[in-house]
Amino acid sequence: MVKRKNSTPSDQPELPLNGGSESPADESVTPASPTPPPAPPADGEPPDAPVATDAPRNPEDAPLAKHYKSWFLEYASYVILDRAVPHIDDGLKPVQRRILHTLWDMDDGRFHKVANVTGQTMALHPHGNASIDAALVGIAQRGFLIEPQGNFGNTLTGDGAAAPRYIEARLTPFARDVLFNPKTTTWQLSYDGRKNEPVTLPAKFPLVLLDGAEGIAVGLSTKILPHNFNDLCRAAINHLQGKRFRIYPDFPTGGIADFKEYNDGERGGKVKVRAKIEARAKHLLAITELPFGTTTESLIESILAANAKGKIKVKHVDDNTADVVEILVHLPQGSDPDQIIQQLYVFTDCQVSISPAACVIDGEKPVFLGVSDILRRSVDKTIDLLKQELDIKLGELDQQWHWDSLERIFIEERIYRRIEKSKTWEEVLAEIREGLKPFLKQLRREVTDDDITRLTEIRIKRISAYNRFQADEAIKKIEDGIKEVKHHLKHLTPFAISWFETLQEKYGKPHKRRTTYDEIEQISAAAVVSANQRLYVNREEGFIGLNWRQHEFVTECTILDDVICFMADGSMKVARVADKVFMGREILHLAILPKEGDKAFYTMIYQDKASGKAFAKRFQVGGVTREKLYPLASSEGSKVVYLDVAKTEAGMPKKVEIILSGRCSARIKEFEFNLGELTVGSRNAKGLTVTQWPVRQVKKAG
Repeated sequence: MVKRKNSTPSDQPELPLNGGSESPADESVTPASPTPPPAPPADGEPPDAPVATDAPRNPEDAPLAKHYKSWFLEYASYVILDRAVPHIDDGLKPVQRRILHTLWDMDDGRFHKVANVTGQTMALHPHGNASIDAALVGIAQRGFLIEPQGNFGNTLTGDGAAAPRYIEARLTPFARDVLFNPKTTTWQLSYDGRKNEPVTLPAKFPLVLLDGAEGIAVGLSTKILPHNFNDLCRAAINHLQGKRFRIYPDFPTGGIADFKEYNDGERGGKVKVRAKIEARAKHLLAITELPFGTTTESLIESILAANAKGKIKVKHVDDNTADVVEILVHLPQGSDPDQIIQQLYVFTDCQVSISPAACVIDGEKPVFLGVSDILRRSVDKTIDLLKQELDIKLGELDQQWHWDSLERIFIEERIYRRIEKSKTWEEVLAEIREGLKPFLKQLRREVTDDDITRLTEIRIKRISAYNRFQADEAIKKIEDGIKEVKHHLKHLTPFAISWFETLQEKYGKPHKRRTTYDEIEQISAAAVVSANQRLYVNREEGFIGLNWRQHEFVTECTILDDVICFMADGSMKVARVADKVFMGREILHLAILPKEGDKAFYTMIYQDKASGKAFAKRFQVGGVTREKLYPLASSEGSKVVYLDVAKTEAGMPKKVEIILSGRCSARIKEFEFNLGELTVGSRNAKGLTVTQWPVRQVKKAG
């Protein structure tokens, strides 16, 4: 349970300057045992000498202990409840709620300088102007609740807004309709106790799903994706009618989305979103819609980065974005546009994966819900608010009917003449009450002293200009209103359905769905990457790299290829190709490692360092880990004297000619060794003994 705190973290009590230790997290404190009086000084010891004691110090006695008991919990609670996570009732974070309340308080139908709005919001929000400015611009960019005027930036390009003193804002009609009603608002004191602010605004629409929300708190985060206005209206109506519904996000940047794993917006779900790319010419692609969370600037940077790494090949990129997205990707001659489009989806931000996690504040604690549950709760809350408003309106109409009826009796029956001879206030009230007695049955409730006082405040001019017909019409109009309100209260669900239908008819026309949804097929990076890189090797120093023209050329490759290398010291290593990679000195053999695994057969003869003998073995590589050095010889410091690579077993060598060192004591220094005796075994096997003497050279036998 997370408890709300009325103070900010800066409101913590001042800490003493002397040191202290952190106390345990347990709230209970064990009382410290009384300290025994110091023993009298020994003979010859100064009376002020410190007394040595072995008694352990109680951590609860530390000067700072009481301040650290719950400081982290308080901070975590504050960040969760009052900063990062929206409330389920109105879908707003505290800073957003305070901005909107301030705009409503200032609202006169005209635009207000954002700097002025920020300054007045700071009376409610204790965190400075930067967070208020950013939050206000973010709400205004969506356009549902705040109407902007001036340069509020561009969400498509990522351009920021102008300074707050240059831009203006005001509430939208939609915000005035669905977000404010002081009569149904629960109020609380602001952080300094000088003003009242709403605990939550009485929102009659699922705003948290409309605008979406994102925030990082202590120990949790929330990411609610935005949804389409008309979709939410239809889903709310379906819920009120008892029908099933399903809602999917609609991103303001458009794009193509795959909601197969959306999981109703709960944790563990995933949404794939692609940019919309079209081929306008043989060597020209146009990106016209963006994946959610990207801008034209970030998307172009990802394209240029992929081009620099050799993952794709483009000539140049132009950004013509203004009100709509238009990124032109110019391709080199001979390019395949369809393949480049696939590469853009794989290697750039033209396709992104979004992980939703719908977390909201419900009551006094954060809860993780699906978007369907959030919509149901919001619609149920809307019904409750509509009922409250109808009850309030019914009470006001009843009160107005009572006052108008009382005034009509007072004037038409000339009761005001009874007070002409009254000399005291008490006599005036008594005369009026006595004059009303014959007509009390016409009223619906008792007449109070306040009612009588109100009758005495009627001006003579109003009495003289009283029109009975107009009074009857006014009362009849009130009675019709009472009848209508009672009908709505009796049929609350149809009234709520009519509410959402009216909202959709009034505000839904400009908000057509922008994101299309379709199943997005997973693209294999290996299937679309181009072999447009050249692999080189520096065998002596042990480096491999891309596009080194001054070294030995090996083969054409892609940036996703792995290279396997065998070194003269009997070691093996696998690494991903890059600009420069160290494999090991004296590279004997290197090759591109096939994606399906290395199926080649290796025959190796090496001189063992420990025993001095030469061993021969055959093996296949099997499973390996990148960047890990694998020893193939039986001891460190051994040396490979022969290595053969065959694609099939039939291609393996049968015999080799062994030439021993001329300095050894062997009588026969040249002989043939039958490799047919070798079986394909493990790469870690020691192998069969070839000779106990040092080998100078190994040749293939004729």
